[in-house]
Amino acid sequence: MKKYTVLVACGAGIATSTVVCQKVENLIKDNNINAEVIQCKIAEVKSKQEGADLIVSTTILPTTYDIPAIIATAYITGIGMSALDQKILDHLK
Repeated sequence: MKKYTVLVACGAGIATSTVVCQKVENLIKDNNINAEVIQCKIAEVKSKQEGADLIVSTTILPTTYDIPAIIATAYITGIGMSALDQKILDHLK
C-alpha cells in the first residue's frame, strides 16, 4: 500500500493550517488511506514538495509546484467541504 505525503500550508504555518491539518488527517483516517500530513508555511512548500504527493493550502499559491495543489478555504468557511473532501480523496486513491 502506497504511503502518501500531504503538505498542508498557510501563510504562517500556524492558525488556518492547524484547522485544515486536522480535517485532512480525519479524512484520510476515515477513508483508510495511508498518508502522512505535514503542516508548514507556504514559503516552505517549494523545498518540501519533493517526495510529497499533494499540497493543501489555505492561501493563494505564490508559485507553481511539481505536484498537485488544492486550495482548502472550504474547510475554513464551511462551504463546499464535501466537494473539497472528494477532491482530496481523488488525488490520494
